[in-house]
Amino acid sequence: MQMCDNYLKLLGKHKTIIHTTFAAKKQICLTFIKMLQMEFYEVLEKRRTYRDYSDRKVSGEILKRVIGAAFKAPTNDHLRQFEFVVVRGKENIAKIVAPLAKNMAAFKKLVAEVDESGDKDKMAMFADALPKQQKMLMESGLLILPFFRQLTCPQLKPTEQSSLNYFASAWCALENMLLAATAEGLGTVFHIPVSDEAEQIKKIVHAPDGYELLCLLTMGYPAENAFLPKQKVINIEDRIHINAWE
Repeated sequence: MQMCDNYLKLLGKHKTIIHTTFAAKKQICLTFIKMLQMEFYEVLEKRRTYRDYSDRKVSGEILKRVIGAAFKAPTNDHLRQFEFVVVRGKENIAKIVAPLAKNMAAFKKLVAEVDESGDKDKMAMFADALPKQQKMLMESGLLILPFFRQLTCPQLKPTEQSSLNYFASAWCALENMLLAATAEGLGTVFHIPVSDEAEQIKKIVHAPDGYELLCLLTMGYPAENAFLPKQKVINIEDRIHINAWE
């Protein structure tokens, strides 16, 4: 309602709106809200993973807005204990992603071992993704390292599902960032640390104890010839179960 009131005030400044009836203004407001909803769902539709970037720089103002979106996400303790290390420049990024090099063979093997789907679209995506794990993190010249505070049991040794609350909150924050970046016309891609990558990177950037690295996130302006894997079409009705899974 506050958004609606603000919009009506804005409309009221226009000469042709001043004498419009309240009912008409209300209808205009509802139309405006519907437009906002459409824009949101368009952002959801446009969010894609890009692994090919141009060298166009992302401004500091846009970067601040995207990171700011993380703090609008729900968190388990209400404290939003996220920290972000922003790395610019390919030389600086190369130092951060160095630990990835020795793990590439293990990473490729892991992907091959866990895949039992035989899905052609999935394998086409991996065929593009695997060779680009380091390149995609450097190409845009902007790398973001999101950290979250892990106060209870170690992240990799949960005692129950709720032990992952901080981890889950961090991914809610990251999703906000992905959508905000899409709204800004940016592409995004992230690499989830494998083996000892997280610990190595934490040492490189001097991260304090008690904070965990969520992923390595790149964002930038997609290259004109950027490869986009085919999206899977999901029949939503097939995935909704009423009262019980039947």
